[in-house]
Amino acid sequence: MGDIVICYFSGSRHTARLAETIATAAAESGSASRLVDVAAMTGADWQALDEAAAILFGTPTYMGSAAAGFKSFMDDTSDRWTDQVWADKLAAGFTVATFPGGDKLATLIQLSVFAAQHGMIWVGQDQIGAPVDAANPGINESGAWLGLAATSSRDKTLMVQPGDLETARRFGLRIARAVRRWTT
Repeated sequence: MGDIVICYFSGSRHTARLAETIATAAAESGSASRLVDVAAMTGADWQALDEAAAILFGTPTYMGSAAAGFKSFMDDTSDRWTDQVWADKLAAGFTVATFPGGDKLATLIQLSVFAAQHGMIWVGQDQIGAPVDAANPGINESGAWLGLAATSSRDKTLMVQPGDLETARRFGLRIARAVRRWTT
C-alpha cells in the first residue's frame, strides 16, 4: 500500500489539528502517513511527496483563498509541474476558516486546480450529514463535496468544531480506502 503525505500550512494550529486527525485515521486504517509542514520543508519532505501514492493539501482560508504560506509552497512546485512528477497520484484538499461558509469553497477550488495542473486524480468528500442524514449531526456541516471544509472553534483546546474533527477522521479513512483501491 502506498504512502499518504499530508502537507499543510497552519497559521494558528487549526489546519495542523485537521492534518493530525486525518493522519491518525489513515494510520488506524493501515495506511502509512506523513505530516509535512510546508513552512519548514526539508529535502526528505520533497522526496516523500515525490514518492507518495497520495498527497493531501491543507491550508486555512484567508481572505477567500489559500494562505500565503501555502501559496508559496504551491509556487515552489513549478519544477515538479514541468516534469509532471506528481501525475497520476491521488490528491485531496482540506481547509478551515472562521465562519461556516467563509469562502472555503474558493480555496478547495484553488487546491483542486493546482492538483489538476500536476496531473493528479482528485478525491472529494463523501460524508452526508444532517439534516439529510439525521444520524450524522455535525458531519460535513459546510456541505462541501470538493474536499474537507471545517470551521474553527473559539475553544482553543479543540481548535476545530467537534463535528468537523469527526468529518476529518472520516475523510482520512476515505483517503486510505482510495489509496488501497488505486495502488493494489
